[in-house]
Amino acid sequence: MTQQQPTTEPMSRQMQDCVQACMSCHGVCEETMSSCLQRGGQDRMQIMRALMDCSELTRMCADMMMRRSPLANEMCMMCAQACDMCAEACMSMPDDDRMMRCAESCRRCSEMCRAMAGATM
Repeated sequence: MTQQQPTTEPMSRQMQDCVQACMSCHGVCEETMSSCLQRGGQDRMQIMRALMDCSELTRMCADMMMRRSPLANEMCMMCAQACDMCAEACMSMPDDDRMMRCAESCRRCSEMCRAMAGATM
């Protein structure tokens, strides 16, 4: 496997937008986790797992893009999958506005990450 040389070129607009979407999604997931913990309940345990995975992967994905990691494309695809799973979990509570905001943020991040994974970094 050939290692890419680190670049000092500025991030593309697409990459900047993707990093921003990841960090926004990370924040929304963290806030939603806090809300779930306060409310408790067995029905939220599955959602909590999805929120934790999504929160961690979005932060890591943004970090990897910012440092131009050669693994960023693969991380973007993994991040998109975690975001999709989290959005689905949040959609299981359609009457909860916070869950719906989280699902929307996750869907946006997933789309941005899928597009970024198709681009060369």
